[in-house]
Amino acid sequence: MPLGVRIFLVARPVDLRGSFYALSAHVRGVLGEDPRKGDLFVFRGRQGSLVKILFWDRSGFCIFAKRLEKGRFKLPVDVPDGATRVAVDFATLTLLLEGIDLRGATRRPAFEPLTFKK
Repeated sequence: MPLGVRIFLVARPVDLRGSFYALSAHVRGVLGEDPRKGDLFVFRGRQGSLVKILFWDRSGFCIFAKRLEKGRFKLPVDVPDGATRVAVDFATLTLLLEGIDLRGATRRPAFEPLTFKK
């Protein structure tokens, strides 16, 4: 995963029968983001067993799809009311794609560098 790539989980299930045009239109219209910035947008299907990831690789759109044979994909974080998307890191995306439910997991606090006041 290139450094600086942002990963967004789309908060609400989406009709995944559409392909590049429908998903990129959703990113522009509903999420208010530019799908050609190189960010990853993770969409869940209505049944919860299918996800598609849309991303731009500087020459065109790519779609990665995964369907679970058993079980459902679970959003790893609580979505605030009214939110259209949630930013996650690559580790969280990897666990989501493995079908692991992270809602009961706890995370260590992230490192924050010291800031010096003048």
